[in-house]
Amino acid sequence: MSSRWIIFFAVAEEARPFLQRRLASGDGYTPLTPPVRGAKGWRVGEGDIWVTGMGARNAGAVAEAVVQGDAVDWVLTCGFAGGLDPGLAVGTIVADLDPWHPLQFESAPGLIRGAFHLASQVAVTADAKARLRASTGADAVDMESAVIRDLCGARGVPSGTVRVISDAAGEDLPLDFGALMTPDQRIDVSRLMAVLARSPGKIIRLIRFSRMLGKASAKLARVLDDEIRRGA
Repeated sequence: MSSRWIIFFAVAEEARPFLQRRLASGDGYTPLTPPVRGAKGWRVGEGDIWVTGMGARNAGAVAEAVVQGDAVDWVLTCGFAGGLDPGLAVGTIVADLDPWHPLQFESAPGLIRGAFHLASQVAVTADAKARLRASTGADAVDMESAVIRDLCGARGVPSGTVRVISDAAGEDLPLDFGALMTPDQRIDVSRLMAVLARSPGKIIRLIRFSRMLGKASAKLARVLDDEIRRGA
């Protein structure tokens, strides 16, 4: 029996490879009317894919509008996560799922189970990630999952977090992305351009990081797509 599902991503770079895989397989495609400014959504086959924007406020606003307990069979919150466990390499898929979630990813190669911490800002440096690891015991950090999953729990919808490590615990990010955020948790492009103009040496690091993110999101897309098709 087919199920109606929702997968949330924060940004388009996380969602794009998964969306492309679903469309390439012949799933139907219908743009959805965003419930809040800045969100984007698509109905693809049996499920909905939402890009919420970064941060708990953006993710929570979209989830509040679209997760209805009587119309959704399961939810996943997906995308990138910063590593807090020093043993997690970039590209590792980490999952935390309700025990009653219909997808358990038991056949996903290399996937591990772990705990996520909800942060209010980007963990930019290795020192910041080490402090989060010490204070929370979590294995990875993101900025959206917990608020979505709390809402799902309140509405009786099985949920899970499945994310790919984008930056290892011992690595600094190439830029202080937190300093580039607008008050509504979106990248200020003009501020980004100004930073790169002042420090052009950071451009190469940013390009390398972007390429690595592309590979990580493609790996996550394969894992998600394969598991959904196994469970269909």
